[in-house]
Amino acid sequence: MPKKSYEVQQSEQIANDIEGYLHEQEHKSFLRFITCGSVDDGKSTLIGRLLYDSKLIFEDQLDALENDSKKVGTQGGDLDFALLVDGLAAEREQGITIDVAYRFFATDKRKFIVADTPGHEQYTRNMATGASSADVAVILIDARRGVLTQTRRHSYIVNLLGIRHAVVAINKMDLVDYSEQVFEDIIRDYGEFAANLNFESITFVPMSALKGDNIMDGSANMDWYDGPTLMTVLETVEVAKQSAQNPFRMPVQWVNRPDLDFRGFSGTIVSGTIKPGDEVIALPSARTSVVKSIVTYDGDQDQAVADQAVTITLEDEIDISRGDVLAEIDQRPETTDQFQAYMIWMHDQALLPGRPYLIKTTNKTVTGEVTELKYKVNINSLEHEAGKTLELNEVGLCNLSLDETIVFDPYRENPALGSFIMIDKITNVTVAAGMIDFGLRRATNVHWQAVDVHKKARSTQKRQKPVVLWFTGLSASGKSTIANLVEKKLHSLGKHTYLLDGDNVRHGLNRDLGFVEADRVENIRRVGEVSKLMVDAGLIVLTAFISPFCAERRMVRDMMEENEFIEVFVDTPIEICEQRDPKGLYKKARSGEIKNFTGFDSPYEKPERADIHLHTGDITAEEAADEVIARIEEKYLSS
Repeated sequence: MPKKSYEVQQSEQIANDIEGYLHEQEHKSFLRFITCGSVDDGKSTLIGRLLYDSKLIFEDQLDALENDSKKVGTQGGDLDFALLVDGLAAEREQGITIDVAYRFFATDKRKFIVADTPGHEQYTRNMATGASSADVAVILIDARRGVLTQTRRHSYIVNLLGIRHAVVAINKMDLVDYSEQVFEDIIRDYGEFAANLNFESITFVPMSALKGDNIMDGSANMDWYDGPTLMTVLETVEVAKQSAQNPFRMPVQWVNRPDLDFRGFSGTIVSGTIKPGDEVIALPSARTSVVKSIVTYDGDQDQAVADQAVTITLEDEIDISRGDVLAEIDQRPETTDQFQAYMIWMHDQALLPGRPYLIKTTNKTVTGEVTELKYKVNINSLEHEAGKTLELNEVGLCNLSLDETIVFDPYRENPALGSFIMIDKITNVTVAAGMIDFGLRRATNVHWQAVDVHKKARSTQKRQKPVVLWFTGLSASGKSTIANLVEKKLHSLGKHTYLLDGDNVRHGLNRDLGFVEADRVENIRRVGEVSKLMVDAGLIVLTAFISPFCAERRMVRDMMEENEFIEVFVDTPIEICEQRDPKGLYKKARSGEIKNFTGFDSPYEKPERADIHLHTGDITAEEAADEVIARIEEKYLSS
């Protein structure tokens, strides 16, 4: 008697035992996986084939697929399964995937959500997004091209993001005559590279997504292969849900207080379990209490587990805010404002250590900076390489410093509390994804030492208000000349000052820095910190630096208290600067002798709203200095 197909069995069960069918569907295991690899390895075709073979395409979708395959397909009128996934018009026109497409399908053994991610190097950030929530990575390799740089990059990133099971799907075997030797060669090449990764399992499957070989069923064209089909691997791979076994953690997203009689803390539990009567600790304050109740939309619960969104009430009135974390008291996470992390850089503009960025964790956004790039990872060899910055798609190990304390677990133990994204403060663009390795414990032992003689006492003694006069402008704009004249005038008035000049500082404090963008950022960061200390000493500080980037000038402003930073834009047309050219720098820049020269091959970002704007093309340096004195006299110079 012929075996009934899954579809027939399913239809009969629905007709005869609908409750049993629903119970069976509800309790099927669930797997998230990602497809990745290089451009045109066949990822979208593979997913289209899986959807087609699992009978999850409606008749109207099939009709549309047939029509689209004839119009824009790449298979000569035959079904082009990639069109089921490449939904964006731009993708269809270019023939590549540029966004992350999520699709659901199911078999009689398991339910799946698959993320089809871009293969193009430019969209590696989209691939990282898809990998962040996946359990398994299906890494496609075109049998004709073998292991490519993008194959290695995607393999390294998915492993870095915590995926421990990989299926290396060697696709398009029909285009190499189903050669066993090609298959073995690719296994060897990939195995040599992957030996240094931390995959728990790697399964190699030779296949043809277009023809259906070794996707759902075995292939008659590759009788030399006796391993599992792709679907067999996906249906049987064991993926442990670590979040359920980890200690209880719940980042607080909202303090829920609808009236005077109720105060709860809402959020999604990212790991562990919790029940009324359990003792918890709120971090970073380290205050403790006992869970009074667990409130949900469906009423109070006796227990809550990972991935549930709940509101927790406590027996005690303790101060908890959004950004805090409720945790198991005996196995608490760490708190720090400095840590080491791996970062995947996702932006065309390079990472600049020392530049302030927004660091967004699960439930908190703070300002932070990369204080040190320890090394970059060579994707091809996995060797560590020295570098001062990260470019698009590069991965590096960095030290970061934040302006506030965060609560974290190492990423390898708890991805939810160990991950973060980095956002550009000016453009609000996400520029990097990070995985925390460990806290820099030394930072927890560094505290501000209380002193009795403070800034107000020092400034009162000097009969002046401390301030930074930050002169910015192009080279040869007259910054140093005007700043020097202003200091002379302040000195004659009996004021206590100090002038930090760009050239002078590079003879000592910043002698180790060059003129590439990363060094320019660090140059200004150091000057900003010195200026802050001098303001604390009660001084009027004058600085004369090109300081070409808005972000760094804002960084220094943010270091100071309100009204302690005055940005003075020495606005001189570049033609006049070039005519002056006292050091001959413009001439050398034009001849190519000097690289990274501001105004030529390195940008200068003009202040949008300078506190004092000096149009020095129309006035002398002496007049400019008098204008500065007049602008600050009443507020800062009166005793």
